[in-house]
Parts: sequence; structure tokens; C-alpha cells
Amino acid sequence: MTNEKTDNLTNAFKELLAQERFGSQSEIVSALQQLGFNNINQSKVSRMLTKFGAVRTRNTRMEMVYCLPNELSVPNTSSPLKNLVLDIDHNDSLIVIKTSPGAAQLIARLLDSIGKSEGILGTIAGDDTIFITPTLGTGVHELIDNIQRLFENSL
Repeated sequence: MTNEKTDNLTNAFKELLAQERFGSQSEIVSALQQLGFNNINQSKVSRMLTKFGAVRTRNTRMEMVYCLPNELSVPNTSSPLKNLVLDIDHNDSLIVIKTSPGAAQLIARLLDSIGKSEGILGTIAGDDTIFITPTLGTGVHELIDNIQRLFENSL
């Protein structure tokens, strides 16, 4: 495939995923074929999904669809931590951090490495949510202050 055809395919692929309406690889194959990419198949689409780091997530209609990381603001190593944290909330015993999709485990790992010395007993991370339990004797508000300072001081 020539560079121009590859670029056209890549652009068409990214534009399709930006529509947030394709829930299966076969749907993406059909859409690309309708756009004139006749030599496309499921294995090629699968490789492209992997290459561009596509993930399945819920769209506004709550359907599971493929999206590209750019549309989801997936973190990279040059993203400042404070840009990945969307919200910090708490109750009397637990802190919940909402992050950009895909960032929770990265941030939780950092928080776990700081650990008990800063008042963190432990974390549980999903894709975009982290639960943090403070150590005995550490107040939730004190721990939130420690965490916010950490995010402000990170590169």
C-alpha cells in the first residue's frame, strides 16, 4: 500500500472512530469498505485498533463503541498529573479521585508508592476512578491536602 493510500485509510479510520458509533470490528470493516477501502478486513482493523490504542467505551447513548485515545484524553508520560485528575471528593472515610480515562492506575500506582508516610493506607483503581483509604489517625481532609500538593508539585 502506498503512503498516500495508507494516510487516507488512517484518516478515514480515525474519522470513523471519532463518530463514536461503531461497536464491533466488523462494523468498522463495513464502513471502510463503503468508503472505498475494498482490501480492508477484520484482522487489518484489529491491528489498526491496537496500533492507535483504541478502546471500547460508552458513548452518549450508553452504547459500547470504539474510540481513539485522543478523543478520551488518555494520559501519556509527558502529561502533568494535575491535568489527568478531574475531581477529588470524599466522605468521612474514603477519598474518590476521578481521572481522565485510562489514568487511574497510573496515578494510583504513584499514590501507593508514597504510601503510609503520607497517610495513604491503600488504593483501588479502575479505568478512571481511584478509591483511597487513609491510614488510622490521618484525617480525610489532611490526606486530600497531601494529595493535591503532590499533583501541584509533579512535573
